[in-house]
Order: sequence, then C-alpha cells, then structure tokens
Amino acid sequence: MSRLDPITEFREDHRQVRDGLLDIIQALGAKRVVKAREILGRLNDLIGPHFRYEEEALYPALRVFLGEYVDQLLSEHDGVIDTARACVKLLEKDTLTDQESEQAAKAARALLVHVSNCDGLAILSERLKKEEIEELGLRFAAARKAGVPLLDWADTIRKKG
Repeated sequence: MSRLDPITEFREDHRQVRDGLLDIIQALGAKRVVKAREILGRLNDLIGPHFRYEEEALYPALRVFLGEYVDQLLSEHDGVIDTARACVKLLEKDTLTDQESEQAAKAARALLVHVSNCDGLAILSERLKKEEIEELGLRFAAARKAGVPLLDWADTIRKKG
C-alpha cells in the first residue's frame, strides 16, 4: 500500500468537500437538480473513506488531545449522515420548489461549518509522533482503497456506540 501524508490528504479532502458544497449551493440556487445530484454523488464517494479514516483512525489518535470532544465530532458525523440521506431523497425529484431548494442550500451551508471546524484537527495531528502519523497514512490509504461511499459505509460498516 502506498504511503501518503495523512495531514496533507486530510486537508485536501476538506478543500474538495468545501468546493463541492459551494457548488451544490450554486446549483440549487439555479434549480439545477441534476447537477446538484451529480455533485452529491461525488461527495458521497469522497466522504465515505474520509469519515471512515476519521472515525477508525484519526479520532482515536486525537483523543489524547481532545478527550471527550471526540464524542462531539462523532455526533456531528451523525448529523452529516442524516443530512446527506435527506439530500439524496430530496434530489431524487426532477424539480424542487423554492422552499426545498433553500432548505437544501441551508443544509449545505451548515455542513461547511463542520468542514471548517474539522480542518483544524490537522494542526493537532502534527503533534502526534512520527510513527503515529505514518500509521495514520496507512489507515487513510486503506480507507481510500476500500472506497466505500459515505451512506453505504454508514449503513453497513460504521460502528456506533
């Protein structure tokens, strides 16, 4: 398995999610449902391995710094997954009302807050031991290689509690 820099890759994922969410907001504003659906599909594919890495490797490693705050991060993931499910259901429609479009755009904006807050974890990761960072790189690469989309991962693999 190839080595990767988990901190760099973590931040790059956040950039891609940020851009995807902003693109969804723009597509929803223009009532381009098909475009929003396509972007959501790409985000589902990207975020699945990312969340898996966070929950199975990064968050446990950062618990030494964050303590019980890690539980709040896990709870935020619950909210992101619920929001993603609701957006998938909404974007199954061919057209959206103004209210539906605005609700979906509002949800995407709320997810931007999680992306922004989560990106700050990279600075804490820098304080881990070199060996821990190398292990995180292997775990991130493994999650990406498995390539399980977010909603599939949440339904079939994710451990709760």
